[in-house]
Amino acid sequence: MENSSFLNKFFKLQEKNTSVKTEVIAGITTFFTMVYIVFVNPSILGVTGMDTQVVFVTTCLIAAFGTIAMGLFSNLPIALAPAMGLNAFFAYVVVSKLGYSWQVGMGTIFWGSIGLFILTLLQIRYWLMSSIPLGLRVGIGAGIGLFIALIGFKNMGLVVANAATLVTVGDLHSPQLLMGVLGFFIIVAMAAKGYHSGVLVSIVVVTALALQFDPAVQFNGVISMPPSLGAVVGEVDVAGALDTALIGIIFSFMLVNLFDSSGTLIAVTDKAGIVDEKGRFPKMKQALLVDSTSAVVGSYMGTSAISTYIESGSGVSVGGRTGLTAVVVGVLFLLTIFFSPLAAVVPPYATAGSLVFVGILMASSLIKVEWNDLTEATPAFITAAMMPFTYSITEGIAFGFISYCVMKAATGRFKEINAPVAVVSILFLIKFIWVG
Repeated sequence: MENSSFLNKFFKLQEKNTSVKTEVIAGITTFFTMVYIVFVNPSILGVTGMDTQVVFVTTCLIAAFGTIAMGLFSNLPIALAPAMGLNAFFAYVVVSKLGYSWQVGMGTIFWGSIGLFILTLLQIRYWLMSSIPLGLRVGIGAGIGLFIALIGFKNMGLVVANAATLVTVGDLHSPQLLMGVLGFFIIVAMAAKGYHSGVLVSIVVVTALALQFDPAVQFNGVISMPPSLGAVVGEVDVAGALDTALIGIIFSFMLVNLFDSSGTLIAVTDKAGIVDEKGRFPKMKQALLVDSTSAVVGSYMGTSAISTYIESGSGVSVGGRTGLTAVVVGVLFLLTIFFSPLAAVVPPYATAGSLVFVGILMASSLIKVEWNDLTEATPAFITAAMMPFTYSITEGIAFGFISYCVMKAATGRFKEINAPVAVVSILFLIKFIWVG
């Protein structure tokens, strides 16, 4: 297709020094590096009792529509999909640990997404993000990574509960554990050699082995018409989530998505070479609105909050520079909805390695912490450590913010405590005093 085509004019391909062929290849590359989410998300959300085949389809749909919208309205090579970390927090803490129904739990994600949308609409999103100290931002990201990794180890059976020591090593002779460990090393070995599709390859290999060695895993076909979405879509309890006991969780969902999506947008656009020295990029307002709107729609559909994906960088690395890359990714996600039977085949230990791998990537940000300054290092460490140790992202954020204020105040550095940090800390203190 010639660059003088409609696509060239609409996406400004010539101006961005790219072509239709390059953008299509970039879109395919991004898709195959992030398509693992259509297997991982149903696996995680299925723990709550949600229909995994329906979640597979809704995951594909919201990823498709959000990514296509990003491409059409912002002309950026950025893909969207349900956020890792938030889905695990929803499934394993809000529902499994705290005992809320998945309908109410998904409602808390909805209200957190509404909060993010309002912050975006009022154009205070980046102001708020820049007000949070680097140590706390890093601690939040790394803590979520450790939390996700713990869930991955649990799903493969490597870490199990123990009455005397809280946790211990699982049965090292278990075929499921061995297959989960194999899947993990497939991912990290391929990633270390620069292959972007390691996660998908790992899931396919482990699932194939599971069909041979695990009687509980049954093959039910590959292609079918999408199932009815009524079991999930329209079932989110938006009103029931407006419970005072859930305010901290709603706030945590909003805060985590704020850092995750905003940080990823900057990282990917910077890799594409279109970010200025202040972190701004073309059509930034449109990109943020698409991102936050998709989060609201996704949570209402029952797929957990939507966020920009760092895997978009893989498409950028092979030349993707415009929204055509994103549109290609979205179209491929739409085609994927016809493969919903595959969601029921993939066992939890087949996706466990991907959770640990994501944990490694997120925890690596701890290198940015000023470890020589204990007023910065302490809250960063507390934030990161308390998430897996309390099995809660909310508590990690709470203890991190409070410890930041305590450390700065105790060392006479009151001026470094800005208004947003002080307000958040006070709100969490009120929660601990009145709610627990």
